[in-house]
Amino acid sequence: MNAGETPKLSITLLGAGQEVGRSCCVLQYRGKTIVCDAGVHPAFSGMASLPFVDELDWSTVDALLVTHFHLDHAASLTYILEKTNFKDGKGKVYMTHATKAVYKFMMQDFVRMSASSGDPLFSALELSLTLPLIIPVSAHQQISPCPGVSFIPYHAGHVLGASMFMIDIAGLKILYTGDYSREEDRHLVKAEVPPVRPDVLIVESTYGVQSLEGRPEKEAIFTSEVHDIIRRGGHVLLPVFAMGRAQELLLILDEYWDQHPELHNVPVYYASSLAKKCMAVYQTYIHTMNANIRGRFEKRDNPFVFKYISSIPHSRNWEKKVADGPPCVVLATPGFLHTGASRELLELWAPDSRNGLIITGYSVEGTMARDIITEPDEITGLRGNTIPRRLSVRYVSFSAHVDYSQNAEFIDLIGAKHIVLVHGEKTAMGRLRGALQSKYKDRDEAVEVHTPRNLETLNLTFRGERLAKAIGSLANNPPPANAESLLSGLLVSKDYSYTLLDPKDLREFTGLSTSDVLQIVRIVLGCGWELVRWHLEGMYGFVQEGLDKESGARVMRVMGAVDVKYMSETELMLEWIASASNDMVADSVIAVLMGIDSSPASVKSTTMMRLLQRTLILVSSINTLIHMQANGRIMAILPRRQQCYDSSE
Repeated sequence: MNAGETPKLSITLLGAGQEVGRSCCVLQYRGKTIVCDAGVHPAFSGMASLPFVDELDWSTVDALLVTHFHLDHAASLTYILEKTNFKDGKGKVYMTHATKAVYKFMMQDFVRMSASSGDPLFSALELSLTLPLIIPVSAHQQISPCPGVSFIPYHAGHVLGASMFMIDIAGLKILYTGDYSREEDRHLVKAEVPPVRPDVLIVESTYGVQSLEGRPEKEAIFTSEVHDIIRRGGHVLLPVFAMGRAQELLLILDEYWDQHPELHNVPVYYASSLAKKCMAVYQTYIHTMNANIRGRFEKRDNPFVFKYISSIPHSRNWEKKVADGPPCVVLATPGFLHTGASRELLELWAPDSRNGLIITGYSVEGTMARDIITEPDEITGLRGNTIPRRLSVRYVSFSAHVDYSQNAEFIDLIGAKHIVLVHGEKTAMGRLRGALQSKYKDRDEAVEVHTPRNLETLNLTFRGERLAKAIGSLANNPPPANAESLLSGLLVSKDYSYTLLDPKDLREFTGLSTSDVLQIVRIVLGCGWELVRWHLEGMYGFVQEGLDKESGARVMRVMGAVDVKYMSETELMLEWIASASNDMVADSVIAVLMGIDSSPASVKSTTMMRLLQRTLILVSSINTLIHMQANGRIMAILPRRQQCYDSSE
C-alpha cells in the first residue's frame, strides 16, 4: 500500500455467498488474511461440495477460525490443511475446546460416510494428522495469532461450543457471527452481544424475513404431532444431526414421556454411531451450558442420562427390524436425509400412511429434506427406484438460527455501519436486505447492507482515524475535562495500536530503553576566543563560561544546551545532546560561528580590540616612565619619532 493510500478491507466469500452451505469467508486488511469457517455443501459430494479453495493462496493465511462443528462450517478443514499450500505458511487454526472435542468425532463419521459413497475428500489418516494443528480456545479469551491481529470468541448459542468471533485487524473490528441463536433453549445459552462495537458485522441470513413460532408453541406442536403418530400405530422419524438439535429434542421427548405414562412402553431410539461419544462430550462441557442444566447437574441430576431414550444396536438390517416392529420414535442421522440411517428409514416407512416424518431443522436447497417438505406423491430412492410417499410430513423448526425479529434486534444492538449478509439463499437474503435498508432509511442512519455472491470481492474503505491510549503517569494525571490543553508525551506504535506515555515510563510500560545521542561538530576559525565570545553574547545575550571537567579546556555553554569548547587557536568543538530543540540551537550557533570571519561587526570589534591593546601599551609605558623617574632617570619613548631624550638635557 502506497503512502497516503486509504486501506481497504476486502471480504471474499469462497462459500455461503447467496447460498447455505460450505461457509468460508476471507478477510484481508493491511497485509493480513483471516479465514472464517471451512465447510462443505451438504447438497453435493466430493470436490463439488468444497468451497472455492483454488481462489486463495492459503500460505498467506494468518489465522483460520472455525465457529462450530457442523459440516457446512468445518468439514473442509482437513482438506485445506492437508491438500492446499496452507502448510507452507505460518497460519494457525482455532476453535473452542468443546468444538474441537465434537469435531473429532464428527469428522471420523464424515470420513466413514464419504468412503462408503466412494468419493472421499480425505482419509482417516489425514484427519488424524491435522487434529494436533487445531488450537483450542475459551470464550472471552483474547488471542493474538500474529502481530496486528487479535480475536475474542463469544457464545453464539446454536450448538455446544459455537462461537462468534470479534476480530481486530490493525484496529479495524469485524464481528463474524457464524450460525447463532438469540433464544435460550433447554440446554444452551443464547448468543451474547459483544461489549465492543464493530466496524463491520458479517451475519447469517438463513431465515431472511421469516418469523418463527415461540418456543412453547413449537414444543407443543412437536410433541402433539409425535403423540398423534404413535396413537395411529405409526413410526415417527426425526432426521437430525448427531450433535446440536438432537440433544434438545431428546430433552423434550424425555420430559414428555415422563409426563405421559401411556407412552412408557413406546421406545425412543437415538440412531447414531456417534451417540455415546457425543453424549460423553456434552456431559464434559456442562459448565458451558445454561443455568438450568448447571443447576440440575449440581443436584446430581445429570440431564443427559435419559430415562426413556436408548441407542439402537447397529446390527445388520436393523432399519428393517425397527420398521417391522411396534410403534416407536427414531432420531436418525443425517438431518438432510441425503444418505445414512435417516434415508434408509425414510424409504422403508414412506409407503405407510400411519408413519410420520417431522423435519425439525433448516433444510438446505437440493437435499431430500427440503424436497419432501413439499409433500410429493413419490420420492426417488438411493438406488434410483421410485417409492410412493404416503407418510405424513410436518415441519416444526427447532433450528437454532435467528428469525427476522431476532436477527434485526441483534443487528440493532451491534450498531455496525456495514452489514454483510451471508449463509442465506438468494431470495431470502434479498428480502432481508430490503427490510434492513428500509428500516435504516427511515431512521436516517448511514448503514450499508451488502449481499456479496461467492467469489465477489467486497471492498470497504474506512476513515484512517488513530486513537491513542494514555498510560502511566499521563493517565494518572489527566487534564480537566473542560480544559483546552494539550497532552504531551511519546506516541508508541505497536501492531497498529497507539499508546501515549511520558518518556520516563517508556521502559516500564513498553520494555524499551532510551539512550542519548551526543552530537559533535568541529569548526576551524581564524579568530580568537574573545571574539567568539563577543559574537555569542551579542546573539544570545548571555553565555556560561567555565572549564571542561575532562580536558580542562575553556568552554562556553549557549542557552544551556550547546557547549563550545576551545581546542586550539584555530579550532573549536561543539557538543550537544540531540533533540529537536537542541538541534535548532546548535544550528544557530554554527551559523553564528561560521559567519564570524566575514562579519562587519568582527572588523569593528577587532579594530576596537587593537585600539584597546594600544591603549593598554601606552598606559603600561607611562607607568614605566613614572617608575624610571622615581629612580632618578627619565627616558621618554616617543613612538612616532622613535627618539630618546635624557632628562639632564
